Amino acid sequence: MLRETDVAAIIADWQDHHAKLFGRHALQLSHRLAESPLFSDEALARLIETAPRDAYHVNYSQKTPGNPPRRREGEIKDLPGRAVLDAVRDGNIWINLTAPDRLDPSYGKLVDDIYAEFEAHVPGLKTYKRRLTLLISSPGVSVKYHSDVPGQTLWQVRGAKKLYVYPAGAPFISQPALERLILGELRETDMPFEPWYDDFATVYDLTPGTMLHWPLNGPHRVVNENVLNVSFTTEHWTDELRRSYAVNYANGIIRKVTGTTAPLSQTTEGLGYYGKLALAGAVKFSPLNPQKQKRYEVDFRVAPGQPDSIRDIPSYAFVK
Repeated sequence: MLRETDVAAIIADWQDHHAKLFGRHALQLSHRLAESPLFSDEALARLIETAPRDAYHVNYSQKTPGNPPRRREGEIKDLPGRAVLDAVRDGNIWINLTAPDRLDPSYGKLVDDIYAEFEAHVPGLKTYKRRLTLLISSPGVSVKYHSDVPGQTLWQVRGAKKLYVYPAGAPFISQPALERLILGELRETDMPFEPWYDDFATVYDLTPGTMLHWPLNGPHRVVNENVLNVSFTTEHWTDELRRSYAVNYANGIIRKVTGTTAPLSQTTEGLGYYGKLALAGAVKFSPLNPQKQKRYEVDFRVAPGQPDSIRDIPSYAFVK
């Protein structure tokens, strides 16, 4: 087992007033994980070699003239972990290791330590269903405009990137789009985007030893600088976030049934909220649940030395 970071505090520059901002405004902080052995080439190579098919994604953004880039799903097969890292360094791909704690409990301890520290700083904060995803991405790679359902943070360990964060409300994320995202009918990277949105984005430079937390469902996109990037995201839930999820889930069901395009109440208090909570529970735990396993079409393999470090293969379906 790898050893987790030895430092006593993960956040290096927490100030008392940050507690008033956490979860409500974007908050950029410094951290002490850039030199952690959990993110060395040796550790990453070991994770890549041992990750089962359901514990990673590898993506390639194919640039087609006159069209938005098409995100493709790939596979890693019969390669040493170090060779995969070289392929990422020289290519145009990114790898998401979605369950590193299944392979090494140190990553599970790390995410628990992170949230224990946040909870110690933010009065009343109680998180659960925490998760850490490792991201290893090529120089210049960009991640499309998207939004996430749970609470999120992004931690930069190696390399540098720009993170564009947009207001967490219409028109940047419409109520119907958020509902479809929560219902599992819209993939997070398929959200509508207009170039003029950038005029209203706040741009953060993330370098080794910096992290960012932003408000719930806040749309964002990422552009790597011209260097290999290693970072990780965390996600979490609180009772407040769960209430918001339930209301938007129920609103999505109501919108599907009635066909309404009108705004629906998102309040998490009163009789209306409890009615929606009951509706969400009744649908979510019944055969009517619209959420299904996601289907991915895998059509390339990581191939060191090839253009963009990929090789096309016959397409096959992968369900997760």
